[in-house]
Amino acid sequence: MNYFDRIRELTKDISVEMVDFSRLGDLSRTFTQASSYCMTEKKQDEWAEDLVTRAINKSSKNYVAVKYGKTADLIAGEEGFDAFFQELQNELDTIGKRPDLLIFNKSDFRANLGLDISHIPHEQITDYVKKAVAGVEVRSSAFLIDRYEKAKQMRTENLAKIAFEIKNKVLGEYREILDHPSRESYIEVLNGMTPRTLNRTDFKVPSWRSSESLIELSVLFKQLKIAIKGIQKRDYIPITLKVDDIKAVYKWIKTFNVPHFYFQVFFDKIYGISFERILHIISNPDNAGIIFSVESDTKKQNKTTIKISSKSGVEIADKIDEPNYESVCREMERGKLLFHVTFKGGTASLNVDNLTHILGIKGDF
Repeated sequence: MNYFDRIRELTKDISVEMVDFSRLGDLSRTFTQASSYCMTEKKQDEWAEDLVTRAINKSSKNYVAVKYGKTADLIAGEEGFDAFFQELQNELDTIGKRPDLLIFNKSDFRANLGLDISHIPHEQITDYVKKAVAGVEVRSSAFLIDRYEKAKQMRTENLAKIAFEIKNKVLGEYREILDHPSRESYIEVLNGMTPRTLNRTDFKVPSWRSSESLIELSVLFKQLKIAIKGIQKRDYIPITLKVDDIKAVYKWIKTFNVPHFYFQVFFDKIYGISFERILHIISNPDNAGIIFSVESDTKKQNKTTIKISSKSGVEIADKIDEPNYESVCREMERGKLLFHVTFKGGTASLNVDNLTHILGIKGDF
């Protein structure tokens, strides 16, 4: 069974309500109006792509990373943007979504085409693309993930401390009130609270008002509910995938039969996850709300998105030297000025063992 056949089999286990892989003819690209936030985000993504490319080409003796995904330094509303956008749409309808990078064995690398084939029409490089060992979509996130994880752990520990203090207070000072038949179910809830069950603990906040003690008890249960909800809240930095993009990636894989991967670049580390692994995750309903969630994302034009914990992937770079930052002013039509940030330089220290493992590369990298 080849790579695409494995992917196709996995799609059969995914709910059509989540992703309908039978409908690949209605793919579309969307774009937003130009804004400082969107431009900075775009430049950050471009920097992340360049960072990964340089890291691979510097570290590898036998493989080459080549720019493949189409990009243009154009903003919605500028001259030439509509034509570029239509070209992207036509290609999406034909072959699916190009990943940002392709990785080739040096024996298959065409030096005459160079390290950037993003500008070459797809019909001229079809056979070449099929020789790639991997296609890589590069995403970026403006976080230091280690610091984020430490802050998340401290927050969870503080909320758990609050929850157990309330539990002990209620059972110690209000036990007699809870012994009433109409309230004794709350004793079961409290006794069932352990560090391992806090993620599953749930109850309805009571609205007792008939005495001062019952009012105090209701307030304590409300505070307990807030603490538990804080612990249960989804609190991971996700790889965000629009459902339309998932279908577009599937179409590209169907066209070229090349393994596809996502690399999430933070400002201290890089994580990688295969498209195959993503399909495994979202095909298991037990992972919903824990490893992934399905949402309507306001930042993505309210498109349905699937958000998967970045740490479901593999750490492929354990250190990043941050880039330099520059402020840029760009004049738009009618004299509007658009300010944004650009990123230059920086290096990533690859974990070659993890990288080759996730890519399925055997032998020397």
